[in-house]
Amino acid sequence: MAAPRLEPELARQLFFEGAAVVVLGVPEGTEFGIDYSTWTVGPRFRGVKMIPPGLHFLHCSAGRAGGGRETGPRTGCFLSLQRREVRVLRWDPAGEAVGLAAAGEAEAFRENLQEMDPFLGPYPYETLKKWVSLTSFISEAAVKKLQPESGWICAFSEVLPVVAGRHTQDRVEQHLPRFDAECRSYAEGMARLPQMKPRAGTEIRFTELPKQMYPDGATPEEITRHSMDLSYALEKVISQRYASQPLDVLAELQFAFVCFLIGNVYDAFEHWKRLLNILCRSEDAIGKYQDLYINLISVLYHQLGEIPADFFVDIISQDNFLTSTLQFLPMEMSSGS
Repeated sequence: MAAPRLEPELARQLFFEGAAVVVLGVPEGTEFGIDYSTWTVGPRFRGVKMIPPGLHFLHCSAGRAGGGRETGPRTGCFLSLQRREVRVLRWDPAGEAVGLAAAGEAEAFRENLQEMDPFLGPYPYETLKKWVSLTSFISEAAVKKLQPESGWICAFSEVLPVVAGRHTQDRVEQHLPRFDAECRSYAEGMARLPQMKPRAGTEIRFTELPKQMYPDGATPEEITRHSMDLSYALEKVISQRYASQPLDVLAELQFAFVCFLIGNVYDAFEHWKRLLNILCRSEDAIGKYQDLYINLISVLYHQLGEIPADFFVDIISQDNFLTSTLQFLPMEMSSGS
């Protein structure tokens, strides 16, 4: 965990005033990170020290047996750390992730934190500004509202079949062909695949975005208008969760982006795209939610700066999402001012 050297007095102050995350039993070769930085765990690793108070994202990917650079799917969680707090986590070999350690261990490590100092890597302050800019609207309350009930965010969520289908009788009752029946087309093969759903408690609790962008009973003219200006859809999003504080929509936009960029959750990227599309194409809403749109510009400035160049090219080649969506924003801002 190489990092720029801090002045001894500053390092000492950060050590005693900052938070620490002690992680026990992490296998060597595991990819471990906090916020915007990631490292490969060595034999002496026991956690991270000198962490500034506030919201952080802890993440890890299990190393593969036999070494090599490949790692397993990333798992992470948001932590809200207080000044001088010591959070103790322990590696779970079965789940290939970290979990909470036994009660009382944190206090024991707090009393002996100096003895752990050689085994704790310093927080990467060189990336703190970037992390803060990506999470400026995410509060602890927003995290509790959006994170899975389990508290852990997984790149690949555990899924279960919607209906049973392991036995022949199950398939008969569902009017499905036998497993060994010949498949005559790609479409038929896809239809035979079982419908899956995330295991309860593991799904990120994003706001449900409207699939219908216009009110029930709308005339053809109204359907056209609401399909071009998505202010009606944005009002539905805000009324679900954010009626008292519309700016918290930006917290969800940032949460989705961080879950994708750092947590490797593709569904979070899809949600980010859909929510951003609604925000950028809601011309009538700009006058009503001026603070929201002024801050949206800043949020997008920092987010788009973090999208890798090659990924940006891929997006442009696929439906021109960013160019087709963001082109609405300058026009709407100028017409709404």
